[in-house]
Amino acid sequence: MADPVDPGAEGAQMSFDGRMSYGDYLSLGSLLDAQHPISDAPDEMLFIVQHQTSELWMKLMLYELALARAGILDGVLPEVMKRLARVSRIMEQLNAAWDVLRTMTPADYTTFRDQLGQSSGFQSLQYRLIEFTLGNRNRAMIRPHAHTADAARLEAELHVPSLYQAALGYARRQGIALEPGLDSEPRDTPWEPRPDVVALWETVYKDPQAHWPLYELAEKLVDLEDYFRRWRFNHVTTVERVIGFKRGTGGTAGVSYLRRMLDIELFPELWHVRTEL
Repeated sequence: MADPVDPGAEGAQMSFDGRMSYGDYLSLGSLLDAQHPISDAPDEMLFIVQHQTSELWMKLMLYELALARAGILDGVLPEVMKRLARVSRIMEQLNAAWDVLRTMTPADYTTFRDQLGQSSGFQSLQYRLIEFTLGNRNRAMIRPHAHTADAARLEAELHVPSLYQAALGYARRQGIALEPGLDSEPRDTPWEPRPDVVALWETVYKDPQAHWPLYELAEKLVDLEDYFRRWRFNHVTTVERVIGFKRGTGGTAGVSYLRRMLDIELFPELWHVRTEL
């Protein structure tokens, strides 16, 4: 039998008195002490960890989307492509999380569901900020946060152009015709598809070589929405698999509400233009 390996003998740092360690850097003491089940149900820990890790990924997603939007406004497209590609990979992680949660059966969930009160993923501030950043804006969705300072963050997002508007502004700066203000006037309602914006993207897609940066940006946005749609679909199927057609803990209609969300298009003209090509 081989002797136990001593990493210290090979130069590894083994003493951290007064030095920053891995746990110190990542604040693991606080992070790993943030799971507090309120029932004795074994699967509640899965439920908490899945949602907490999803919120961490959404935090990174918001960070990357903010950098991407700033990059588009500054015209630094290579950096933007990197950021948007990363956001799509984050969405892959969020999608994979549903696979883990689906190992929880209806019998497992019912053992602690009543303990959740009216708390619900519907109330996720970061998810709502992501939707607002991408352009799916609905002022009514601020109300669940009205009792906290979070409402101000959502309100602030409504006062700046969305990521999609930033992309349209880049197209305008490249010489493609666009109605004045369409890319710069903040909106507090969901984006509605417009024939003139479909025509804008048709110009790009019919001659990609002449508009390559914009063409590549458009495809990165389509990638992002593709993953986002999968996330919504996985959400619906997971909820139906676990609770059927019961109402959500937050009071929504549950599966029927989530199915309506499947019809939402974040960047509708980028999908509609396919029909015109």
